[in-house]
Amino acid sequence: MSRSLFDLSGRTALITGSSRGIGLALAQGLAESGGTVVINSRQQAAVDAAVAQLQGLGLKVQGAAFDVADQAAVEAAFAAFDAQGLAIDIVVNNAGIQHREPLLDVSLEDWSRVINTNLTAAFVVGRTAARRMIARGTGGKIINIGSLTSEAARATVAPYTVAKGGIKMLSKAMAAEWAMHGIQANSIGPGYILTDMNEALVNNVAFDAWVKASNPTQRWGRPDELVGTAIYLASGASNYVNGQIIYVDGGWLAVL
Repeated sequence: MSRSLFDLSGRTALITGSSRGIGLALAQGLAESGGTVVINSRQQAAVDAAVAQLQGLGLKVQGAAFDVADQAAVEAAFAAFDAQGLAIDIVVNNAGIQHREPLLDVSLEDWSRVINTNLTAAFVVGRTAARRMIARGTGGKIINIGSLTSEAARATVAPYTVAKGGIKMLSKAMAAEWAMHGIQANSIGPGYILTDMNEALVNNVAFDAWVKASNPTQRWGRPDELVGTAIYLASGASNYVNGQIIYVDGGWLAVL
């Protein structure tokens, strides 16, 4: 298979929530594959730091600070891209938050906050980008970041579980409506990954032992181990793959 299938030269990717963790790893990986990457976070300082880090590696990156859960902010960001002549043809909906609490105790405010950030924002950003992809007539790629909880529920993370289950079905809905326009919409379902969001779990001796014992690989995953799947789904190698979710979990779901 030709390496050119995975070449992202001439492509521009917006990766939400990409100033750290999984998002930053994906930003570096897509940029190293030749793409131009737009780093996003709500905080300008975080965006600036991530941009400086990747530019220091000689990569083509720029920043856009906005809140993906704010539709007006999303629309303004894409209007700014239009004004710059920046055509976003790859979107990675990675921004997400977690809330750990028994379902009986979850407030409507916390439920809505998690759903809006993890699921509704992916719809808004994806739709805003897709409208432009369709108008340009050149197609595009939408990669929605799901989770093991797109497939299997865990206690005390109900809002996150529902949002990530929705991400799987959102990708299918996007594929059903936009495939005719040359847009491929797929999901990645990370397993237990070593990120700052999971720091408390990693430091919990019992939980850390459970993760390792319940996974055939017997370890946590690393953010960079998601990069290959993201490049595949962002590139021409996946042009006939649509509405799918690929779990990158070390085999955790295989042994449930």
